[in-house]
Amino acid sequence: MARRYFGTDGVRGIVGQDLTTDLVERLGRASALWSKGRRVFVGRDTRGSGPELEEAFARGIASAGGNAVLAGVLPTPAVALLALDLGAVISASHNPPEYNGVKLFDRDGRKLTDAAEEEIEALLDAPPSQEPGQIDHVGVATDSYFEHIVERFGSDLTGLRIAVDCANGAYSGIAPKAFEQLGAEVVAVGATPDGDNINVGCGATDLSLLQATVVEGGFDLGVAFDGDGDRMLAVDAEGNAVDGDQILAVLALDLKVDLVAVTVMTNLGFHRLMGERGVRVLMTDVGDRYVLEALRASGGVLGGEQSGHIIYLRDHVTGDGLAAALLLCGALKGRTLGEAASILPRYPQIQESVPVATRELPQGLVAEVEGLNRELGERGRVLVRPSGTEPVVRVLAEAEDFAEARDLCAKMSALVRRELG
Repeated sequence: MARRYFGTDGVRGIVGQDLTTDLVERLGRASALWSKGRRVFVGRDTRGSGPELEEAFARGIASAGGNAVLAGVLPTPAVALLALDLGAVISASHNPPEYNGVKLFDRDGRKLTDAAEEEIEALLDAPPSQEPGQIDHVGVATDSYFEHIVERFGSDLTGLRIAVDCANGAYSGIAPKAFEQLGAEVVAVGATPDGDNINVGCGATDLSLLQATVVEGGFDLGVAFDGDGDRMLAVDAEGNAVDGDQILAVLALDLKVDLVAVTVMTNLGFHRLMGERGVRVLMTDVGDRYVLEALRASGGVLGGEQSGHIIYLRDHVTGDGLAAALLLCGALKGRTLGEAASILPRYPQIQESVPVATRELPQGLVAEVEGLNRELGERGRVLVRPSGTEPVVRVLAEAEDFAEARDLCAKMSALVRRELG
C-alpha cells in the first residue's frame, strides 16, 4: 500500500489545508494503536500552531487508551532520545511557519520505516477505545537532554567566539547556553521565537543573518540550526557557508571512522576525499532516516546529508544539530573553520527546484537521466528526484567545470518542465 500522508520526513503540510487538527488527532490515535504499549512522548517546535496540534495529537493518543506525555517545546533529537513506546514531534522542521507536521520515532529512537508508516496509515480510521487513556505534562525533559548532550559531545571551548543562530526554533533556550557552559563567548541570533518567525530570514535555511553577524562581530565561526534542531550548517570567520558535506568530512577525519553513510546528493569531491583516506562510503536515498538505516545495518556510527543532517550514533540514536555543532568545534583543534573545511575539494553543483503538476517521473525522463550519466562518467552527474515534502522535482547537476554543471542543470530543468509542468 502506497503511503498517502507520510513523506520523506513524517506527515507535513500547511496548517488548515493539508494538515488539519482532525488528521493530527487521527494520527495520534493510529500511532498509539500501532505502538502497542501506547505510551507516547511528545515534543513540538515553536510554531504558533504547535499547541493546538499537540493537543489534537494527545487527544488521539488518549482516545486509543494510550498515555500522552507532553514535554512542550523540545528539539526533535531530544524526543528521539527520550521516546517511550513511541516518540512524536509536532514540527515541520525547516519549512516556513505556516507549515507543521508530525514526525515519529520508535521506542529505540529510530525513525519509522516506510512499512511502519503504511501500517499507521491503515489505522487512521480506527474507532476510539471504550476506555480512554490520559494526558500528562512533564517539565524536566529539556534539562535531561541538555545535560546529556553537553556531557557526551562537548569539549573545552574556552577562547572560542561563536555566533549561534537558533532559527527562532526549539534550540532558542538551549544551544547558546550549551556553548557558554563549555567556555565559549557566544552571541545568539534568531533566538526570540514568537510563533510566526521560525525559519524566517534565519537558521540553516537562510544563513544571511548568521554570515553578517559573524563578519561584523569578528567571530571565529557561526553555527545555524533549523527550527526543530535536527540539522546544522556553519559559517567560517570570513562569512563563507560550510555545508553538511564539509562538516561531515571534517568529522570523519577527526573521529577516525572507517565508514560513513551519505545520500545521493553528497558532493563527488567527498567521495574522492574519503577514497583517498581509505574510508568506505555508503550511499542512500535522500532523507536522514535512510542514512540511519544504512548505519545501523552496517554497524557504522557517522553519516549525514549536505543539507546539514549530521548523525553520530555514539551515545545517541539519531541526528542532532547541537551535538554536531559541538563535535565540529571540538574537531578544529587550533585551526580556523575555513582551514578545516578546505580539506574537501568540492565539485561545482547547481540545483533547481522545478514546480510540477505531478511528481511521478515518466520512464522517458528516467532513461534520459541514465543516458546522460553514462555519457558523463566520472566527470560529473545529474540527479532528478521528486521532493518528499513539496510539489517540486529537484534537479542537481555536478561537474568538474562550473559552466558545464550550469548547462546540465538548465537542460534537465527544461526537460522536467516540459514533461511534468
